[in-house]
Amino acid sequence: MSSVNEARTESRQKMDSLLGARKETLSLYSELAALRPFQEEDDVSVVLQEFCETLMDYTASAHFQLYRFIEDGTERRANIRNVAEKVYPNISMTTEQFLDFNDKYEAEQKGQHFSSLDHDLSSLGEILADRILYEDQVITAFTAPKN
Repeated sequence: MSSVNEARTESRQKMDSLLGARKETLSLYSELAALRPFQEEDDVSVVLQEFCETLMDYTASAHFQLYRFIEDGTERRANIRNVAEKVYPNISMTTEQFLDFNDKYEAEQKGQHFSSLDHDLSSLGEILADRILYEDQVITAFTAPKN
């Protein structure tokens, strides 16, 4: 019984870490979006770089904490594993899009991509919304009472 409680505590901690990373990412997304129209300003570059770092932390949190926890068999509840397996391909697809955004903007050269930042950020917002819907399915499975 103790190992079951430890596993549940560990899965809850990983979920909380994911939610914290998500919250920070959304906060920085909002901060960056508020800087529109994007100009060659230090504020935009600084917030963009911070956002890219946070986006990568958020992406890693899902893959290397929560999903690895499920994949390695630590999470034994079938309903959670089933939901995770169902949504994981969609989450992987959003991860690729996050990586593409990061690759384009992480080493921002002054003004190099600012002309497309508004469009790219809008597209990324839609991808983030999709990602949250997928993750919430897994989180709901984690928090559902056992039948």
